[in-house]
Order: sequence, then C-alpha cells, then structure tokens
Amino acid sequence: MIIAIANHKGGTGKTTTTINLGVSLANMNFRVLLIDLDSQGNLTYSFGIDDDCLSISDVFTGKKTLEEVIVRKEGLDILPANMQLSDIELSLHSVDDRVYVLKYMLDPIIANYDYVLIDCPPSRSLLTINALIVADKVISTILLDVLSIQGLKHIRNTVNEIKEVFNEKLSFLGILAVNTDLRKKISLEVLDFIRKNIDIPLFMTNIRSNVKIAEAPSYAESIFAYDPTSNGAVDYKSLALEITTLKTMNEWL
Repeated sequence: MIIAIANHKGGTGKTTTTINLGVSLANMNFRVLLIDLDSQGNLTYSFGIDDDCLSISDVFTGKKTLEEVIVRKEGLDILPANMQLSDIELSLHSVDDRVYVLKYMLDPIIANYDYVLIDCPPSRSLLTINALIVADKVISTILLDVLSIQGLKHIRNTVNEIKEVFNEKLSFLGILAVNTDLRKKISLEVLDFIRKNIDIPLFMTNIRSNVKIAEAPSYAESIFAYDPTSNGAVDYKSLALEITTLKTMNEWL
C-alpha cells in the first residue's frame, strides 16, 4: 500500500506522522519505505541523514539508482531529500509525462514493500501531484483549529481532481488529528465540524500533545527510539494498529 501524507497547509504534523507511523509499522515486521518528497528535507534531517547525502533528486535526474540512494534506519528504508529537490520540480515542468515520473521511478521496487509512506510538500505542487498519482490512499494530518479546516478542504479538492483524471483508485484513508488536547473547547468544536461537514473519515486514534515527539528529531530518532513509553509512541502504535486492521477488514492491496 502506498500512502501519501498530505495537506496543503504547513505545520500540521505530516513529517512527524510519516516517520513515526513508518517506524511503528516496521516494528510490526512490515517492510516499509519512507519517501521524503519535500525539498526542506525535514524527514531526512529528523533521521540524522546528512544534507549533502545522495537523495531522491539524484534518482530523478538519472544519476543514481534507487538502491544507491536508499538509507536504512530503525528497521525501514528511507529515500532522503534536500534542497536540490526544488530545482528538480522546476525541471519536471518540461517533461512530457511529468505527473508520472515518481510512478515510473517506484514501479520496479513497489513489490519489495508492504507500506510506502510519502511525506508530501505543504502545497499543491507538481511533486504532490506525482505522489497522489502513485498513491493508493491519503492521510491528511490536521491541527484542531479553524485554519486547518481550510487546508483540509483544499487537499480534498485536489484528491478528488486527481482521482477523476489520473488515479481512480485514490481515496482518503482518513483525517488524523495531531498535537491534540481534547480538554480545549475549540478542539472538540473542530472535530464536531469535521464529522458533520467533511466527507472524509476521521481516525479513531488522535495524536496527543507530547513534548517528547518534538524532542525526538533533535536526537535523530523516532519517538520509538527516543522514548518508547511516551504518549506519542502509544498513539502512533495505536494508529498503525488501526490502519492495519482497516486494511485487513477491507482487503486493500
């Protein structure tokens, strides 16, 4: 299964979720590949991978193969990214099949993995469109505030357009609320609004506010390596179990 972690709004926990959901799935003995598709390279940095390393940009340009670029960390494979990726996106605009480049790149290795998680840029960019065209499912991470609802509406529209034109199998796996504090009235109001007005399922799991999650990247570790007993580790393990259960119940590929 290929899952794009996407929201057109920044700062909604996409990278944190890609990392910790991925490690949780790897801890369950699934074969997992994480793809950093954001030129900021936050996922790459969070694993302590050097900014000047070989990256997915080198695969886009044909200078390196995927096997040469992939890095192994915490039981999973990672395709790193760096600022060169912003130049790659510009150059893709002159390619005829520019929306399928990532699909062509990944097709030969997809069978090697049970889960591929793509950390998308926080915009409706060509790289995001590439990710949605290759993906089976989308997870949209949100903060429980009013502005996140706008971002959620934008990514919903984009997914619907991609589904209609390029990728008919694409659908939302769910909305994931992150950095939550359900004691706050606004949090409960936003959750209620989403349930009543947004036709995308909400995960039963939500990721509670947890300082350990914010600290872990400073030590180049996932929350499971940094503090496996924290609320963050508990919540991301719960999310992984919820996803694998849904996959089994619905017999997804």
